[in-house]
Amino acid sequence: MTDSVKRASETPDEPQPYAELGMKSDEYDRVRAILGRRPTSSELAIYSVMWSEHCSYKSSKVHLRQFGTKAPHSEALLVGMGENAGVVDIGDGWAATFKIESHNHPSYVEPHQGAATGVGGIVRDIMSMGARPVAVMDALRFGALDAPDTRRVLPGVVEGISSYGNCLGLPNIGGELVFDPCYIGNPLVNALCVGLLRKDQIKLATAPGPGNKVVLFGARTGPDGIGGASVLASATFEDESHAKRPAVQVGDPFMEKLLIECCLELFEADVVVGIQDLGAAGVSCATTELAAKGTGGMRVDLGLVPLRDPSLLPEEILMSESQERMMAVVTPEDIDAFMAICTRWDVPATVIGEVTDTGRLVMTWHDEIIVDIPPGTAADDGPVYERPFHEPAGQAALNADDPVRLTRPTDLRSTLLDLLASPNLASKEWVTSQYDRYVRGNTVLAMPADAGVLRIGEVMPGAEETDRGIALATDGNGRYARLDPYAGAQLALAEAYRNVAVTGARPLAVTNCLNFGSPEDPEVMWQFAEAVRGLADACRVLGVPVTGGNVSFYNQTGSTPIHPTPVVGVLGVLDDVGRRVRHGFTAPGLKIVLLGDTGDEFGGSEWAHVAHGHLGGLPPHADLEAERSLAGALVEAAERGLIEGSHDVSDGGLAIALAEAALACGVGGEVQLPGTDAFVDLFSESAARAVVTVRPEWFDAFAELCARYEVPCYGLGMTGGASLRVEGVLEIPVDELRAAHRTTLPAVFDS
Repeated sequence: MTDSVKRASETPDEPQPYAELGMKSDEYDRVRAILGRRPTSSELAIYSVMWSEHCSYKSSKVHLRQFGTKAPHSEALLVGMGENAGVVDIGDGWAATFKIESHNHPSYVEPHQGAATGVGGIVRDIMSMGARPVAVMDALRFGALDAPDTRRVLPGVVEGISSYGNCLGLPNIGGELVFDPCYIGNPLVNALCVGLLRKDQIKLATAPGPGNKVVLFGARTGPDGIGGASVLASATFEDESHAKRPAVQVGDPFMEKLLIECCLELFEADVVVGIQDLGAAGVSCATTELAAKGTGGMRVDLGLVPLRDPSLLPEEILMSESQERMMAVVTPEDIDAFMAICTRWDVPATVIGEVTDTGRLVMTWHDEIIVDIPPGTAADDGPVYERPFHEPAGQAALNADDPVRLTRPTDLRSTLLDLLASPNLASKEWVTSQYDRYVRGNTVLAMPADAGVLRIGEVMPGAEETDRGIALATDGNGRYARLDPYAGAQLALAEAYRNVAVTGARPLAVTNCLNFGSPEDPEVMWQFAEAVRGLADACRVLGVPVTGGNVSFYNQTGSTPIHPTPVVGVLGVLDDVGRRVRHGFTAPGLKIVLLGDTGDEFGGSEWAHVAHGHLGGLPPHADLEAERSLAGALVEAAERGLIEGSHDVSDGGLAIALAEAALACGVGGEVQLPGTDAFVDLFSESAARAVVTVRPEWFDAFAELCARYEVPCYGLGMTGGASLRVEGVLEIPVDELRAAHRTTLPAVFDS
């Protein structure tokens, strides 16, 4: 028997499985109050997914508002938070749209499909802004490298990312790979996509115009992903996690590729009034959000939704998260042209309803009304929690456990080789070689460069006359954030900002993926609140607004959360992509220069982690004004052609930066340290630093530029030779550095 609105009114006391759908008793009572009756099973499905933590941000909204209230003024920002992705003006009439999102829980349950559909989902977010997706990145976190759980999950995740992205023809231009025991059982799979479009052709998720048609197009709807947002992404893992596999979506990258090209032709033909991708919460999300942002009403016949499984019930159709689906609002005059384009691309398309001005979302099933709700109550007006928070027990003791007590090495040669071979600093080529970094031929820089760089002149029709390029980087450090979430979030932004700047690109805007444990734990909420506060404050100082992103809570097993892990993505623009700065030591005979000052800062450092398994003290100081000055100097130097190569100094300190710079092109170098303590000079992780190479005849001009920006500038030595030599401290052949660097991951995953 269909649970219609009429039947719901007649059976007010019928029990409903709201708790099984992740809804609290008071939330269920609120739904009843909104409707003046019990919800139908279909209405319950809508509210349960739309009010889930994943979709509603009910525990994070009160903190995320700071990204708006503290946002710096930006002439570049075209679309900010609240849409499917942010959009920034990159000049010459062009815009870039980018966003990062998590697919953490699905990737643990079913690594290949979880990661693949994470890529597919973020690509559709970019498509829904009217853009052509042009590249992807991924920020990954796993448990200890030698943990059985890591050996199960990581290969599947990498395969999923590579197979989906490669099939779409999207280059994977960068990201991160970090190992830490805190991520065992809770890997983080954060996927970023960037797209390009004309700045006057932005599309939005809205459904204006009563009488306009609502079209569902793309793949058919199946049973995969049912309850993904409410059941899988909004709760912690327990022992039965593998029983949640039905909540993991299944991707088809070939349908997604057709969908991309179909959408681009639809946009070019100007036959789309509003558009929304179907990701988390599927039809529930698309219909409620489109209706709420339009004229307020919509009527949908769920019986018209094309199905892979004809046995699906209406509430299952509403909750399904089947992939490769989009919903568009089209005028009656354009519907024939819209359908013809879909037919040409072999993309199924069906009119399932129309826009109204009633202020109600009404859905029918076999001529019975099964949904009749104000759409804004599901999409916009869900519960908002001001959850209690307090500093974790033991936080003060953790910060008091300064790494200054740790025994410091005297054999710095062995220390460098040990760090270079450690899981977090070793080459990630085993992973990145599975991605196509150069497909479509527009990649200028990719891993292991500090940021990915793309030219746009060859990507987009009509852009042939522009010399512009874009740069992207993601960064995050869970150990820093565990020691101090406020500073840890700022350091994540600072490093991504710096990584963009070392390529010569001017940082413009930010996206973020905030990965934390359960919001119901006051200690986790303190970490979250502090991280958001820190990130918002840092964005204001650096002048880069947050354009959007994602919060991923419940990354914990039982009562043990992951380290707070805010991952920050920064997008920058190069006015002339030909002026981009290459990675590392690009040739012999260049002067090696250290920018920025070094302090004795080892809290959360790779050295403390690798040599002692230690986490304590405070993270490096986040000097945001110094970061801004450093970026300004790097960007101007690149524009003037004063820099030949560059690399930021971060994890592992100057020693790792020099080693990686030597490995980039196989060119060695000889340096003399500027300080009196070689260990501190080489392995401290003080922020706001970079290594650059400059032609000797240009050094004076470069030094004058640095002085103008008040950036400390130290000439260390010269590039050349087959070894990395630190005067009076160590000498290591580049081949030996390479052997240490390259063997760690293959030894685990190829054995």
